[in-house]
Amino acid sequence: MLWIKSLHIVFIASWFAGLFYLPRIFVNLAMVPPGSEAERARLLLMARKLMRFTTFLAVPALVFGVWLWMGYGIGRGPGNGWMHAKLALVLLVLGYHHGCGVLLRKFVAGAPMRSHRWYRFFNEVPVLLLLAIVVLVVVKPF
Repeated sequence: MLWIKSLHIVFIASWFAGLFYLPRIFVNLAMVPPGSEAERARLLLMARKLMRFTTFLAVPALVFGVWLWMGYGIGRGPGNGWMHAKLALVLLVLGYHHGCGVLLRKFVAGAPMRSHRWYRFFNEVPVLLLLAIVVLVVVKPF
């Protein structure tokens, strides 16, 4: 079980690293001056590659998490309300990940975008989600 837990933690950390950095690329994309096609193309290439890699990292993170939950019974049974809250937050993380993909497709299509300030705030969402998930797992408040 400790090997599976270790792998789960490593893949979660790696997945979140991508979720922390991808919106920073969006900030830079939103700040590209008109006519700077080479800069825009380079940032889009970086964003597409990071999105692909981040998605690749999310899969084993989720698989190992489900393995711990269903296979080893972590968070199952009475007195484990924290797991229900954690799973709800994990669904929000998956929604955020999907939202990053939607935003990336809009950037690629050249659709009107939000301001760089909006993307700066958007960039803070995974930090708050990770904080809440870690507190739930470590403290197990309910």
